[in-house]
Amino acid sequence: MACLIANLPSYEVWVRKEYLHDLEKGHGELVEAVMVAVKSVQGRALMFEAYLPEYGACFDKFPLSAFVWKTDYKEEELLPLSTIELWDSFSNNIHLWSKRLLKNCDVEIMLKGGGRMKGEYMFTIDSCHGDVNMIDTGVSEVPSEHKQHNFGKLDNGQFFAQPNNRMLWYEQSLTPKELKRPDFQVSTRNFFCEQESKWAFGDSNDYFYEDKERDVKGKDEYNNE
Repeated sequence: MACLIANLPSYEVWVRKEYLHDLEKGHGELVEAVMVAVKSVQGRALMFEAYLPEYGACFDKFPLSAFVWKTDYKEEELLPLSTIELWDSFSNNIHLWSKRLLKNCDVEIMLKGGGRMKGEYMFTIDSCHGDVNMIDTGVSEVPSEHKQHNFGKLDNGQFFAQPNNRMLWYEQSLTPKELKRPDFQVSTRNFFCEQESKWAFGDSNDYFYEDKERDVKGKDEYNNE
C-alpha cells in the first residue's frame, strides 16, 4: 500500500504569504502556521501541509521554500527551493523518522554552487518502492541513486531537506575538533545473505538445524549424463 503522506511534528512556523496567493501578491508578509504533514509525489518537490490558525484553514500545496522558522530573517539571504531541497521525490512511498543519536545536532550544509551554511537537524524523510504488485519506475531502491531527505533549520531562517552526502554533522560528544575530508565512493551494490549457493537447509525439520553443503553438479557432470 502506498504511503503518499506522512504526519509531521507540530512545529510552529511562518508561511511567506506570497505562497498563499500563487506568488502573485503578499510578498514580504508572513502568516503564522503549524506544520501538519508532508506529501511525496515522484519527480516533484516535497509538498507540505500547514494549519493557519488565524484563518482556521489548512493549505497543502506548500514547497519547502514557503516556510521560515524565524521572523527576523534577511530577504536577500533567502535561498531558492532548488538549493534548500537538492532533489525531487524519488517515490510516492515515504517514511518519516529521526536519527536519535543526531537529534538536534548542529550541521553544515554544502550549498549548490558552492559555499556552506550552518543549521540544526530535525528529522529524516526516506523513500522506497512500497507496492511489489506495481512496476517500480523510480530509483528509490537503486543503491547509487537512493538518497534521504534530512530535514532541519538553516541559520538564515529557512528549512532544508538534504542528502547525507551534502551534510557534515557535529555531534559534540563524538566529533573531533579536526575532521578528515570524506573520500568515499557512491555505493553501487546490493548485498544479500542468502546467495551462497553451497548451503542448503530445506532437507530438515529440526529446530536447531545444521549447515549442509548442497551437492551442486558441475558443467562437466551434466554433459556426461
